[in-house]
Amino acid sequence: MPDTNLLSVRDLKIEATSYPPGEAPKRITIVDGVSFDLKKGKVLGLIGESGAGKSTIGLSALAYGRGGAEITGGEVKLDGTDILKLGKGGIRKLRGARICYVAQSAAAAFNPAHRLGDQVIEATVRHGLMSKAEAHKRALYLFQVLGLPNPETFGDRFPHQVSGGQLQRAMTAMALCSHPDLIIFDEPTTALDVTTQIDVLAAIKHAIEETDTAALYITHDLAVVAQISDDIMVLRHGKTVEYGSVQQIIEAPTEDYTRALVNVRQEIRHEAPDQTKALLRVDNVSAEYSNGFKVLHGVSLHLCKGQTLAIVGESGSGKSTLARVITGLLPPSEGKITFDGKPLTPSLKARPKDDLRRIQLIYQMADTAMNPRQTVRDIIGRPLTFYDGLRGAAKTARVKELLDQIEMGNGFIDRYPAELSGGQKQRVAIARALAAKPELILCDEPTSALDPLVAEGILKLLMKLQEEQKLSYVFITHDIAIVRAIADSVAVMHRGKLVRFGPKSQALSPPFDDYTDLLLKSVPEMELGWLEKVLATRRMESAGN
Repeated sequence: MPDTNLLSVRDLKIEATSYPPGEAPKRITIVDGVSFDLKKGKVLGLIGESGAGKSTIGLSALAYGRGGAEITGGEVKLDGTDILKLGKGGIRKLRGARICYVAQSAAAAFNPAHRLGDQVIEATVRHGLMSKAEAHKRALYLFQVLGLPNPETFGDRFPHQVSGGQLQRAMTAMALCSHPDLIIFDEPTTALDVTTQIDVLAAIKHAIEETDTAALYITHDLAVVAQISDDIMVLRHGKTVEYGSVQQIIEAPTEDYTRALVNVRQEIRHEAPDQTKALLRVDNVSAEYSNGFKVLHGVSLHLCKGQTLAIVGESGSGKSTLARVITGLLPPSEGKITFDGKPLTPSLKARPKDDLRRIQLIYQMADTAMNPRQTVRDIIGRPLTFYDGLRGAAKTARVKELLDQIEMGNGFIDRYPAELSGGQKQRVAIARALAAKPELILCDEPTSALDPLVAEGILKLLMKLQEEQKLSYVFITHDIAIVRAIADSVAVMHRGKLVRFGPKSQALSPPFDDYTDLLLKSVPEMELGWLEKVLATRRMESAGN
């Protein structure tokens, strides 16, 4: 009987060279003896903690090793051909044609100087799979399927003119454009709000079923992978922990580590009572881009000292823009912002140094928020010198303290961002914010790149720091479980407007406005068939209207 597997991986081994300071170079094993099969039209979910080797394995299907990684053993067969034995020309013909990749950070993957539409169709046209006109027609169809705004003109925009979630969907359109045999999805919905995530998951699932495309779906979210995968491989430290059907992994895991992933649940924290004096007050704030496009419309809210305000809403709702306005990166066009009873200077450049220190920002995409030429020591150490004048041994000691706080340890101090996993980069970003000893931290999806167990640890750390140092947080997220776990108050935003604001107990309790109701119903659950149930409910509600 002929082999029906599209992709067969056997005893895959991937190594890299580590260069510890003051020591001889060392060979380290990133992936150790991993094997799996994937048939056409099927999806294999790769799940595990940050640094488990998920993305490295996915990239091996492109015969590619990132960050100095080298495939040193095993086979990667596509339709029976070991692509590791193909020359550069043969591999080049596969990439972007038969095998496509959707990266974790679309912001770092798109060229900022070119329009999105041209980038989406580039590989398809270059491989001679379609004419430019045919590829544009295909791209327009995919923009519509993926729910992108104004699909007819969306491709005319540049990357910086769309939200992170919209950019991620544009990259999914790029991968689907050439009708590939295999797509590697590397955290494709990490940057998306839950309402958009459902549409993207449904679109991906539909495209796979219709085109018989196979996919590797890399994620840290078991609830998401349960909706789209046929099988799941659980990874840790580059090795397979458990491999089986979705039903077996979700309902009857055999390994302790898998059970911990399945059973992780955030504890629900009781909200703190509101206080009379707000540390941060946003009064009737509006903001617009330089082209006159208005992104915030009369937003008013407040945050008390030592508390957490969670801001939720779909991609493009204005959540991150509000954070930029508060930090002074985007001056408001109307309204004012008050911090600790005093008005904040609208522009970042004009703010006193102490105001800069007291308000810090953890960016959504750590990939684009760090200088790739600086080590972890330099990245975390810069605010220590800027605000406290620390240098030499004193600065190094404080950097090590901060690395311990974020549970990374001193072994990472001389690594560069390219040598870190996505989750490790985000933790370094958290340490950099903490280095300034701020009073308010604006957290823009700081745990979105982390697996559930590591995210749980980071959230506990943030809550511990809040209790010990009376820190205040504005926490931007699309994860309602996190909102329930850490928030004292909740703001729901939609299309630049505040549609709901108040203590958590009120904001997350009925009666709901239509948008908040949709948001809460869109939170993925660890249940087989949940996605189909939600989509069926939506269709019934639409038919009823």
